[in-house]
Amino acid sequence: MSGDLTLADVIRQPAPGLDHPGSPSFSPDASAVTYLQSAERSLVRSLWWHDLASGARTELLGPAGTPTDEGALTHEERLRRERTRSSELGVTEHAWSTGAGSATLLVPRSGTALTAQGGAPPELVQVPGVEGTSCTILSPDGRRLAYVRDGDLWVVDLPDGTPRRLTRDAQAGIHNGLAEYAAAEELDRYDGIWWSADSAAIACAHVDERGVPPFVIAHLASDQPASETHRYPFSGGANAVVGLRVIDVSSGRTVDAALPKEADDYLARVVPRPDGGWLVAVLPRAQRSLRWCCLERDGRVRTGWEEAGAPWINLDSDTHVLSDGRVLRSTETTGFRHLELRGPDGSLERRLTGGEWMVTRVAHVDEAEGSILFMGTRHGVTERHLYLAPLDASAPATDPERLTDQPGWHEVTVSRDGSAWVDSWSSLQRAPSVTVRRRDGSTAAILHESELTAERLGVATPDLTAVTAADGATELQVAIYRAVSPAAGPPPAVVAVYGGPHVQQVANAWSLTALMLRQYLRQAGATVIVVDNRGSANRGRIFESAIDRGLGTVEVEDQAAAVRQLAECGEIDLDRVVITGGSYGGYMTLRCMARHPDLFRAGVAIAPVTDWDGYDTAYTERYMGTPSDEAVAYAGSSALTNAGSITGRLLLIHGELDENVHLRHSVRMLAAMQAAGRSAELVVLPEQRHRTRGAAALTLRDGRLLEHLLRELGLEGRD
Repeated sequence: MSGDLTLADVIRQPAPGLDHPGSPSFSPDASAVTYLQSAERSLVRSLWWHDLASGARTELLGPAGTPTDEGALTHEERLRRERTRSSELGVTEHAWSTGAGSATLLVPRSGTALTAQGGAPPELVQVPGVEGTSCTILSPDGRRLAYVRDGDLWVVDLPDGTPRRLTRDAQAGIHNGLAEYAAAEELDRYDGIWWSADSAAIACAHVDERGVPPFVIAHLASDQPASETHRYPFSGGANAVVGLRVIDVSSGRTVDAALPKEADDYLARVVPRPDGGWLVAVLPRAQRSLRWCCLERDGRVRTGWEEAGAPWINLDSDTHVLSDGRVLRSTETTGFRHLELRGPDGSLERRLTGGEWMVTRVAHVDEAEGSILFMGTRHGVTERHLYLAPLDASAPATDPERLTDQPGWHEVTVSRDGSAWVDSWSSLQRAPSVTVRRRDGSTAAILHESELTAERLGVATPDLTAVTAADGATELQVAIYRAVSPAAGPPPAVVAVYGGPHVQQVANAWSLTALMLRQYLRQAGATVIVVDNRGSANRGRIFESAIDRGLGTVEVEDQAAAVRQLAECGEIDLDRVVITGGSYGGYMTLRCMARHPDLFRAGVAIAPVTDWDGYDTAYTERYMGTPSDEAVAYAGSSALTNAGSITGRLLLIHGELDENVHLRHSVRMLAAMQAAGRSAELVVLPEQRHRTRGAAALTLRDGRLLEHLLRELGLEGRD
């Protein structure tokens, strides 16, 4: 890519340099790595096998037989992709059995399942009788496959057994083995099936959504009248009732577990224990604590321990039950997420890491070596590295051993025996390379070595810097994409905002450089500014909790403070600043324009939340409480209540079928502005959901966004 960017460059997917191997996984004996990648560098991927001894690369399964465009997907698959934020097509997932000595590979495909047992490379065959599936999960020993069909749980013996139905009560509003909307969208729990460690039993989620009022979304662009209905739990309203069933797979005997939860509490985590039961975490609806209990195979429940969170609990997926019954956990008890070891009864034995930095993910627990491999921010929040800490340390490791040496962003997958890991590494200057490294530091294989740099792509990397928050004390991380050939004086600026919790934008990673919309704006003469305000992720509890009971307040002031400081430094023209963002960033666009109309002169809000009474329970109530208990806070955080304060030109863009942030949000904003004597423009993306998919819709969305922002900045648009 060279010369001026075009709109076609902006919408191209995958973005330059981001077509590298994804979803890597080691074979159980660590002799090979499987991964997904497109041979054509498109979004349509195949499953590949890389033999580490010979270096041979084999395509195990191509995209033939799978939908390769969005229009061919089923309704259920489209919704699942929304929950998991997936964009890829073709072969989209695969998994190995996890039990000792087992070597079964599973590939779900278009409602069916393919498996392979042994072989190097393995030969995948379709499991007979398995069709119409919504979820497929291998047993740890690799000899059975559990799946959901039409809301009921089924199981089949591999390779060619007869499928057996284990539950029989699915109906409209009731299903088994699947995560409910709130769990998948807001709690990072996507499954509802958990095998026991010995593969003899299943803990199965039982979901009753009938108490959640239906929300109807019309397909207005359809040739014939059509609609779809969702059980959407609005803040303050009813939640789905979720329980756990324990099912003996051989006999089919089923017992409902009496979990220590109220009907509207959340089933947060289910973790198999080596002794055959499960460790279960219940998140009370207020999300100020996490209750752990032990679920036995006969359905009995033993009380474990309770973790408190102030002002809320941030869930993690880092719970590991060791062979002796002790439990490895990561919590934010110290104010930063760190590792701790608990006894079998849940009592705290010791903290394993500590300091003013975060453990972001446990990558591997090696009981034989007595060590833990984890990802963290020890060397700065804008980077990610792999670290090692002892499992039985007598004192917290405040300076753990760093195992990744290149500066930048590392994503690591570790082999089952801990002897090697796949390291996907990038930086602002260089696109991702994917390398297999051994524990001793040597290189076992290079799966993908990118030669693409910002210079070769013909773009500039953003500069990372820091400013001071509106409180006058807190440091904020900032990325600046400086304008190309600015005219005399400081250039105009585009603030690209997200600003919400659980997200970090500023990083030393290629994904920032490869955002072609920002590069287009930069080449058009605008400096683009990205700020991780207070309330965003990975800076600790005090930094994040500044938004408690006040969404859209300190985040807005931090964005404004950053813009003013950069103007004082001569980086931008304070009289020509516009703002844009999507989802929470769309909400922030509206709040910034209303609270600082003299600063943010125009904006584009994509799929914005406009009032938190219209968003879901699990997310909204975590930060805001319920509308009935916190009426003042809800009113103060609404984008509707001060719509009349927006004086700049506003463009709203929203997907017609968005089942996450409903189109209703943008229409309510139009109504509020009209009532206040103001106006805004709305662009509806036909047949699109929260994520915009497909070249035509992306062209409409990004084309209108660029046209609006560049016009308001006085910059001439191109192609």
